[in-house]
Parts: sequence; structure tokens; C-alpha cells
Amino acid sequence: MGVPLRSGNVRKPNETMRLIVTTFAGVIFGFFLGVSFPTLSLTKMNLPSSLFPSIDLTYIEDKYSGLSTQALFNAFNSLKTNKVVSMPAYKSNETKIWIPTNPRGAERLPPGIISSESDFYLRRLWGQPSEDLTIKPKYLVTFTVGYNQKNNIDAAVKKFSENFTIVLFHYDGLTTEWEEFGWSKRAIHVSVRKQTKWWYAKRFLQPDIVAPYDYIFMWDEDLGVEHFDAEEYLKLVRKHGLEISQPGLDPNSGGLTWAMTRKRDNTEVHKDAEERPGWCSDPHLPPCAAFVEIMATVFSRDAWRCVWHMIQVSSELIFSGCCHFSAFPCLLYKFSFKMQNDLVHGWGLDFALRKCVEPSHEKIGVVDAQWIVHQSVPSLGNQGQAEGGRAPWEGVCNKYSSVSLSHTHTHTFNICMYLFCLPLSLLVDWLQTVQKCAFHPLSMNLAMVLL
Repeated sequence: MGVPLRSGNVRKPNETMRLIVTTFAGVIFGFFLGVSFPTLSLTKMNLPSSLFPSIDLTYIEDKYSGLSTQALFNAFNSLKTNKVVSMPAYKSNETKIWIPTNPRGAERLPPGIISSESDFYLRRLWGQPSEDLTIKPKYLVTFTVGYNQKNNIDAAVKKFSENFTIVLFHYDGLTTEWEEFGWSKRAIHVSVRKQTKWWYAKRFLQPDIVAPYDYIFMWDEDLGVEHFDAEEYLKLVRKHGLEISQPGLDPNSGGLTWAMTRKRDNTEVHKDAEERPGWCSDPHLPPCAAFVEIMATVFSRDAWRCVWHMIQVSSELIFSGCCHFSAFPCLLYKFSFKMQNDLVHGWGLDFALRKCVEPSHEKIGVVDAQWIVHQSVPSLGNQGQAEGGRAPWEGVCNKYSSVSLSHTHTHTFNICMYLFCLPLSLLVDWLQTVQKCAFHPLSMNLAMVLL
């Protein structure tokens, strides 16, 4: 009787069949497991860049976005019903781009084609573009002008070399008349009637437009420049590390108010001053330091990028203090100042410039070795409109003279009532400086004290 032999040839078909069945079951299980979960977005995963240094996940997701598990499930069902389904093909020109580091509004553009800055360089309509500019000005100077001050502006412009782009903002609408000056042909003329330099600055000196310029001069039209040289001025600005500056004012200048901006002898630059008693709460704060006026201000590129954002704002200043009335005890008040004047005249802006540089008492200063004369010509005031028998300048003054003050219990008071909260010496000093716009300096200077 023979004993059956165990042969490998007998087991081999069984093992092969078992392997096939197991593999098939695993595929089916994995397929339905994948169908039961939503599509996973790779671009929403926080994967370390070190793991995938050269993989564009956005590209991968777009390329295979048509191959979702839902699409495969639909295809599987279609095959069972003998329906033909065409899988969506990837098209290379449908790749979505989203670069969050691009400038706002340009996130969908490839970085290589983005130009976020511009300039005021004049270009020709003919010839090779590379030959358009024989020199690229490094600095910008702007004047807000009326034609009546043409001789003054002519003298001022001649103090600036070819390293400066010249921009004239015309508030009287007269532009072609300036062609009598040779330099006018290389200047840029912007004409909008009855506006001020801060209105122009907000709309035409956007930081990305003036980015090529190291320094921006924003000057009035009534400045005497006999003792001023722009190139020498900038040498001193760099030497002393000034980000915001102005030339010193001749002591004989009209309307000289602040000790800080008065020219000093035998010094190149000064950054602080001693004001009248009670005017400075801190020796490092305006008007004793970190302060220049707005008639002939010079900004570095970085400082201007900050200052530009302060123009045309509605600001609310809060001050809590103690108000002494002659017949009453000390009363605690919280004053709320809300000014909505588009900063057209720039009043109060000089006290806020310090917010844009740090430390402000070191980076804001007055250049004494290059000084100017403020002639105090009130030409812009005459651009107002005469109404009700009032002169044009009266309407200009009155428009920006109101400041609302509110008490903690929301009662509203006239600003004259709160003037009694000022030190008597300070009030007398302000009264002495009041000229035509008698009401406005009081209201604005009260706000300055609070700053």
C-alpha cells in the first residue's frame, strides 16, 4: 500500500489563489475607504518646507484636481452601466497662481512681471528707451505755487541741481505761463485749482511713486533761499542722521513762532530747544525736540512712507485732565477732540511727525548751516471765496477753525470755555501770535498741547 507523497506542486495553486483573493479584497477595501473621506487639499496642509523643498503643491493640486475620489467613484458606476465617461484632462494653462507676498491686488500674478514702484522720470516718445535718461535724479523737490510768486520760485528752483526732479503743484490753474523759465520744460506740472500741498501730496506723492528718491523736499512758495544750497544741505542731513528735517529760519523771518526752528549761529544742526515755561511736558517731545514745521520739510524715503499715511485722516484725540475754574474746585474731565479737515492745511501734522521715526529726538532736527527766510506771504488764503461780505481769507480760516470737545457725560461745550484750562502764560502767548485767523490758532494749539 503506497503512502501519498506531499508534493509542492499540489499546494502551489492554492497559495496563488489565496494571494489573488487577498489582494483583490484589499484593493476593494481601500477603494471604498477612500470614497468615504472628502477630498484632501494639499495646499491647506501645513507641511514643513524642508520636507518638500522643490514641490509646488498648488501645481499638484491643480494638475490632479479632476482625479478626485468622487470622480473615480462616478467612473466606476458608469462602467457598470456601460456608460462611457471621459476623464477631465489637465491643461497647463489652467494653473492657479496665488502669491500672498505680492502687493495687494497682484497675488494672482507671477512675481517676475510685477513692478510695484514708479517714478517721475520723463520719457521720450522716440529712440531707444535705454537712452531716455542721461541722468537719474536722486532727489525730489515739490513747490505748491501760484503765478504771482514766479520770481520767488525761479530763485528757489535754481538752488537745486540736476540731481533733483522738480514738481510744481499749481493751485491757481496757470501752467503754460511758467514756460518763460528754461527749467520749466524739465519740471512736472500738476494743476488743480484751490488746493494745498497736503492735498496734492496725498494724491500725487504716493510712496511707491516717489520710491526712487532718497529725499523728498516739500516746500512752500514764500521762502527766501539766498543762503541755501540743496546739495550742501543733504550732506549735513546724512552726517547727522536726520530722517525729517528743515533749514533753520532766519530770526527776521515773518511769523516766527517756535524756538526749535529758529536758526542758530556757529552750529551745523540742532535737535532740541528751550521753549517758554509750560510749553513742553517732556524735553524730548514737541515743540522742544522731535519737531519741525511744515513750510519747508525734508523727508527721507522711509520717513515719507510713514508720514504719507497720516494725511487725510479723521483723528480723535483723548485727554483726561483737571480743569480749574476760578469759582469752582478742580473738576475731572475727559476731552474728546475729533478733527475731520482732510489735513488740507497740515495744522497739527508737525506735532505728529515724530511718530514716524525712532528715536524721534535724534532723527528730527533743524539744519542751521543752510538757512532760509520765511516771507509769510498769505497768497493761498486769497484763493478762498468771498461770501456774505467776508474776504476770501476769512472763509478759509473759518472752515478749519472748529473742534468739537465733549465731556465724559457727552455734554458739548464751546472751545472758549476750555481755554480757561490752559495755563495763563500759555494762553497769553497764543493770543499774541494770533493775526487774521484769530480763532483757529487757539483751537489747534490746544490740540497741540494735548499731543
